[in-house]
Amino acid sequence: MQLNLLKSKIHRAEVTDLSLHYEGSLAIDVEFMAMVGICPYEKILVGNMANGERFETYAIEAPAGSKTISLNGATAHLGAKGDLLTIMAFARVEAADAEGWQPKVLLLGKSNTRIIKRPAA
Repeated sequence: MQLNLLKSKIHRAEVTDLSLHYEGSLAIDVEFMAMVGICPYEKILVGNMANGERFETYAIEAPAGSKTISLNGATAHLGAKGDLLTIMAFARVEAADAEGWQPKVLLLGKSNTRIIKRPAA
């Protein structure tokens, strides 16, 4: 049996940009993606802490060091600049491997410029 477990989470990521006339996706600073192991075009679940919206989309790379979190396409209707998001990716794991499973979690601070908690090594 396989279980769907949380693999990666970026918590309190602040929306820095909206691009309604862009193909749907969530642009994430590639450095943040690398820290938690989110791949380009990977399916993600996003929760908006400001309005309670939850939606699925896919991750695309924003420039390294830009601190960008951009709602693109239809998702631009689901948030506003300054909203805080929780971005999650999941993995299928054999039940035998689930014991002791730990997701990679990144906790961001003000304007995505401060890292409060880094993923465990």
